[in-house]
Amino acid sequence: MACDLSSYGFFQRQGVKEMLTFFSKTFTKRTEPGQRQSISHESYVVHCYVRSDGLAGSVTTDAEYPPRVAFVLLTQLLDEFLSTNGDSWKSMPTLTESTAFPPLEEYIVKYQDPASADKVTKIQNDLEETTQILHKTIDSVLERGVKLDSLVEKSDDLSRQSKMFYKQAKKTNSCCVVS
Repeated sequence: MACDLSSYGFFQRQGVKEMLTFFSKTFTKRTEPGQRQSISHESYVVHCYVRSDGLAGSVTTDAEYPPRVAFVLLTQLLDEFLSTNGDSWKSMPTLTESTAFPPLEEYIVKYQDPASADKVTKIQNDLEETTQILHKTIDSVLERGVKLDSLVEKSDDLSRQSKMFYKQAKKTNSCCVVS
């Protein structure tokens, strides 16, 4: 078991770690083989995955962490654990905190930012960003269109007024002939 508890105070870490261990064990036992599930508790979400062969893992995240990325992490970790240890895990009574698996720490660091760890999430974030930029651009084009309409209107008004001025000036000047 690996935990990144750096966001908690020193004296809180042990209690949080015990709570996370309890959540992981309880929810993993209640997940059927071959199933994935996410369980919310207060501000935490525990994502559990039990492979069809019985190998299980869980990740506890905050509510904003994408479930898809959590399950990608679990799948990769379990696959790597299986390729490293083979079927020897089946002879262990239960995996405990003392079960060494060095890549676990690397995965925790890598998956701190879900957008950089998962390509699909990164693409979704890029698409959202592009959509926002396009919306702003469309809004500014529409604003310019409104301004152009206003300018065209003012131009038409000026044109009408100048025609009226010309006609009025012609009438006024028609009575006097300058030679």
